[in-house]
Order: sequence, then structure tokens, then C-alpha cells
Amino acid sequence: MEVIPAIDLLDGKCVRLYQGDYNQASIFNDNPVEVARQWEKEGATRLHVVDLDGAKAGKSVNLKVIEAIAKAISIPVQVGGGLRDRAGVSRLLDTGVQRAILGTIAVEKPELVTELCQEFPEQIVVGIDARNGKVATRGWLETSEVAAIDLAHRMARQGVAAIIYTDIHRDGTLSGPNMDALRELAESIAIPVIASGGVSSLTDLLSLSGLESIGVTGAIVGKAIYTGDVSLKEAVRAVGDGRWQDVPPDTGTYIV
Repeated sequence: MEVIPAIDLLDGKCVRLYQGDYNQASIFNDNPVEVARQWEKEGATRLHVVDLDGAKAGKSVNLKVIEAIAKAISIPVQVGGGLRDRAGVSRLLDTGVQRAILGTIAVEKPELVTELCQEFPEQIVVGIDARNGKVATRGWLETSEVAAIDLAHRMARQGVAAIIYTDIHRDGTLSGPNMDALRELAESIAIPVIASGGVSSLTDLLSLSGLESIGVTGAIVGKAIYTGDVSLKEAVRAVGDGRWQDVPPDTGTYIV
């Protein structure tokens, strides 16, 4: 199972939100490129980036920073936040990003998702951000009446490469992932599911790795690797995809 470090961008800085609340943002580093390089050095095989300003504005805002990140590292980068039309997705992928993560338009313009999957095969991922089982949109500022599991079924039929499932109430809380919701989702669709939100310890990651047989192929880790509750090196060794042999011993150094 891939352990995927997250970089959330707000005003060009690396931050973490608490339960998606923009008013509860903690700044962890002013230089996201430096952060990306460190996570690659510590063994990450993929990087997850969210343009929080873009999610709120409805268009990419931190595109220059994202391009700098993609050029600075050799591992694949997946990016979400503010991708509401074909032009925005195309511009993002032109920066060298491997995968575009769609959220709001999966609910509001599902036919566009189908078109994008056909135009950019294996490069379109849908992020399903759930609040009490319903899909949140527009940077988590609104909650739709669409059930998360129903949207996952539709997106799987339309050809997306994977689903990223986030339980908003767990995100940034270090309270552990929503295992029941993840299990239900993964068992009901035939495409990979990436878990996000709430990971607080290596124990959480080991628990998630137990769901790999039903399709949970990755886990996004955010706040825990910035606070030091989880060592990315240790996590890659424990549940990663085999590159751990090349990772130097943990020095106990974290970005803060």
C-alpha cells in the first residue's frame, strides 16, 4: 500500500486545516517545494497536493507553486482543488502533474468527468469528501444531498482511475480513519480507493493496509507527518510498496 504525504497549499504556504475549516489553518512551512523534496527523500512514491485557495475560488490559484513542486521531484504528483472545467484540468496536467483530482464537478457536471476520462485516460481521479455520508463540494464549504457511495459507483462506471475518500470530520483531527466507511466503499466498487483523513499513527496505517485486499491501495497522510506523530520513513518501511530498502535510517528530523 502506498503511503502518500499531503501538501495543502494556502497563500502559497504549506498548511493543514482542522476538519476543512479555513479559519483553523496551521502553517507548517513557507516553502512547499522544500517540503516536497523532503518527503521524496524520506521514501514517498507519490505526492498529494491540494490547492486550498483554488478549491475556494473555483479555479487553480497556486499553479506556479504546483509546477515548481512537480519539476523539483521525480515521483508522481496528484493535485486537486478548483478544477471545474476542461481548460483547468489541461493546464494543470501541462505542468507535469500526473493526475488531476476532481471534486465539485463530479457532483455538478458528471458528464464532463466522462469526457475528461476519455481525453486523459488514467489521469483523472475523483475525490469524494464526505460529511455525514453526504458529498461536500466547493472547498468543503457546501454539502450536497448526494450520498458518497452513490457518487463512487457512478464515477467508477464513468472511467475514473481511482477514488480518494476523505471523511471530513476526521481530517486534521488525528482521530483515526473511518474504517467502516472505507470498507463499505472499497467492497462496492472495482477501482482503487485511496484513504484520506484522520491518520494519526503507524497503527492506523497498518489497519488500512489490512484493507488492501479489497481495493484500498493507498493512504494519504497529512497532519501526522508534520507533527511527528508518524514518521514517513517508518511508515514506508512498514506498509510501503517496496522502496523502503533504499530509505536511510530515520533521523527523527521533521519539518515544522
